[in-house]
Amino acid sequence: MTENEQQADGRQQVLDTVAKLPHLPGVYRYFDQQDQLLYVGKAKDLKKRVTTYFQKTLSSPRIAMMVAKIARMETTVTRSEAEALILENNLIKALRPRYNILFRDDKSYPYLKISQHAAPRMSYYRGAVDKKHQYFGPFPSGWAVKESMEILQKVFLLRNCEDSVYANRTRPCLLHQIHRCSAPCVGLITPEDYLQDVTNAADFLRGRQLEVLQSLEKKMLAYAEQLRFEQAALVRNQMSALSKVLQQQSMETSGNADVDIIAVIVEGGRACVNLAMIRGGRHLGDRAYFPTHVDEVQATAEDSIDAEVLAAFLAQHYVEQFIPATLVTNIELNAPDLMLALTEQCGHKIHLSFQPQEQRRIWLEMALKGARLALARLLSEQGSQQARTRALATVLELDTQDLDAIRVECFDISHTQGEATQASCVVFHHHAMQNGEYRRFNISGITPGDDYAAMRQVLTRRYAHLSAQSETAEDRVMPDVVLIDGGKGQVEVARQVFTELGLDCSLIVGVAKGEGRKVGLETLVFVDGRPEQELGKESAALMLIAQIRDEAHRFAITGMRAKRDKARQTSQLEDIEGVGPKRRQKLLSRFGGLKGVADASVDELASVEGISHKLAEEIYKRLR
Repeated sequence: MTENEQQADGRQQVLDTVAKLPHLPGVYRYFDQQDQLLYVGKAKDLKKRVTTYFQKTLSSPRIAMMVAKIARMETTVTRSEAEALILENNLIKALRPRYNILFRDDKSYPYLKISQHAAPRMSYYRGAVDKKHQYFGPFPSGWAVKESMEILQKVFLLRNCEDSVYANRTRPCLLHQIHRCSAPCVGLITPEDYLQDVTNAADFLRGRQLEVLQSLEKKMLAYAEQLRFEQAALVRNQMSALSKVLQQQSMETSGNADVDIIAVIVEGGRACVNLAMIRGGRHLGDRAYFPTHVDEVQATAEDSIDAEVLAAFLAQHYVEQFIPATLVTNIELNAPDLMLALTEQCGHKIHLSFQPQEQRRIWLEMALKGARLALARLLSEQGSQQARTRALATVLELDTQDLDAIRVECFDISHTQGEATQASCVVFHHHAMQNGEYRRFNISGITPGDDYAAMRQVLTRRYAHLSAQSETAEDRVMPDVVLIDGGKGQVEVARQVFTELGLDCSLIVGVAKGEGRKVGLETLVFVDGRPEQELGKESAALMLIAQIRDEAHRFAITGMRAKRDKARQTSQLEDIEGVGPKRRQKLLSRFGGLKGVADASVDELASVEGISHKLAEEIYKRLR
């Protein structure tokens, strides 16, 4: 059968599959002849939606180009369009199809958490929320959470200490002394008054600042009438602190609105979506997103690219995320099916505002300005980043046809005189360091300080399952360059490992440090017969290599220090005669960690079950 006949046969099979599709919600996936995923989509009615792709006239040349490549398709039926939305975006994030606009899958947003204890604690939280505690947010960044926590400490004096520390306090901590905590741990505030402060803090976070001020004023007057002037003065100080906070909140608005402001800008083949979050009427900051695969859409469907980007963002960002009741955006979007699916998921009506007024219009203008600045910065950096990648590809004799696909993995070993040996692997891809793909390896079973054995172990562990004998295509994915932080000795070890695993040794490049370990004097060492190269300080390729090498060193040494410090802290208690595992655990639980044990007095140590006064004195002396 000729290639044309195979294509015709494949197309007929696809059409037969389309004819048999049910009128049910679900997800469809298109594949080309090489079985590469082209596109993932969702539908309220699979048959109606998929049939539109195989009409004689298509709305977009981009869609026509994609449909011409379809060799087979798969479908999954779901119970609702909301389920189809979730499945679609899980597949997009996991499989990254070529014709979908892709947003990076960020970690979950942070929240401010207020626990449901007798004396509730506020804390920074990231993860799944539950109904046991109160969660406020999400916030666009950890900085926004910490700023809000600082406000609550100044105004409402809420505690933020760990429960194990709180339960074992016998005297107020430093935060109380600097007027950041009311010290409920030692009873310097009544449980009723502390819970009222917690309620006021929660109302403040919900945007009810005026109500909080009125409540505090009534409380202050009540204390004054009872001649409890000291308590009245404390409430007066709270009101003063809250007033200052409200004056500093230049981006404050009335009410307790939760709003997301979404600004979309498309220029130079790239797009920026700037998301600003308003929670409880307070502007918490913004975050810029840069989707990929936008260039193909823009090249053929320029008039609708901004709307496509916005629709992709709404679908991918808000799946299984908090959705406020109001979304303000600069792009008019006609996507009733998408909004219906999001509404079904979140359980409340979502209002899209395209022409906001007053304060929301100001917020949108600010978000647009931020988006333009962020995109301009990205395009500027992208040009220089691509130039550096091209210089690297030229020096290392790599294929320069697809610079974006060039992948570099770099390894480094770190230890302290043989103690706590760790290896790092960092990744450079798409012209940038890919932090989410970094890996650390704990090295064991070697002679302490043997860097060659450590390098052998980490390379074997990293690439053993990626050898040419692996069964699946995914297992055979290899970087284009394997950078080794070291000279001929380290490179020889890498060559031996690659030879044993049947891998291409030409991928290995050693970075030997120059005189005085100064950047610019490094020498590149190869194992495939190429002569060593000294590129010089002016080389853009060497600057990129040095950046990747330094990042591997930083990542290795921070991991090593954490591992070493943890081992040393544990051993400090282990080395004290009479402190076995059970007593050590009781001490750490009582005082919230080794630092708490070290700060405790002899009497406090002796109050722990199983710790005699003599042993407490020994512990106190050894940890000083």
